[in-house]
Amino acid sequence: MLLAPAVILMALIIIYPILLSVDISLQDVRIARVGGTQAPWTTKNYDWLINSEEFWNSIWVTARMVFFVGGTSLVIGLATALLVNQKFKGRALARLFVALPWAVPEVVATVIWAWMLDSSFGVINWLLLKAGFISEAIQFGSNATAAFFAVCFVMIWKGYPLVSIMLLAGLQSIPAEQYQAAKVDGASVWQRFFYVTLPNLAPVIGVTMVMTTLWVFRDFSIIYVLTQGGPIGATTTLSMLTFEQAFSFFRMGQGAAVGVVTMIICAIISRALVGRFAKSVH
Repeated sequence: MLLAPAVILMALIIIYPILLSVDISLQDVRIARVGGTQAPWTTKNYDWLINSEEFWNSIWVTARMVFFVGGTSLVIGLATALLVNQKFKGRALARLFVALPWAVPEVVATVIWAWMLDSSFGVINWLLLKAGFISEAIQFGSNATAAFFAVCFVMIWKGYPLVSIMLLAGLQSIPAEQYQAAKVDGASVWQRFFYVTLPNLAPVIGVTMVMTTLWVFRDFSIIYVLTQGGPIGATTTLSMLTFEQAFSFFRMGQGAAVGVVTMIICAIISRALVGRFAKSVH
């Protein structure tokens, strides 16, 4: 009885929307109406997924983005966490600056980056031209490779502070006695890092990677503001494809099918990552 309120709340805000999405994905509907006449179930939307080049391209783009953004965020976040975990003057201020990108509202930050990356009057191109790194402005809006890495860069800038904060919390939970014992045994800095720090951080790294992966999978605003999924699908992730099918082309059945498949992929990846890092502790 004590658990009933929490169970009912979870059923209303989590389970019901999932079941509704699955139901819509099995209907050939253009605009879903809750409470209206239900169309007969069909696998037409999933047949479209299997035979759609857009769907497989969005999976490939999402996979590359998850790998690049997740890996780079982990490296930068771990390096930053190790830095601000040291004792030095101004450490509190340094920790504040590390967290600032995460505190800025995502749409506001992305609009600023969109201006900075503009090919005509953006400050990024101006700096690169002045420094002599490029001979002509990079077309971030029309060059597929440039657009992809621009989106990844903004995602890393926005997401690495969370990784850093979580890893910093993990570092501070490691008992100092383990480092002292390692020093007594003659372990070098790198040996202490690989045999003391990383094993203790493994559970935190696992949770952090799950959160980062899910964030990249679901992120919509950064891609929409910067590129709207273009050019020619270079930044069309599964979340962008879901939006396009459901709210641009009004094919809500197909959009729901993409969402259901995305949820299944995220669940599999989350389970694999959590299981892998949980086993590494023992």
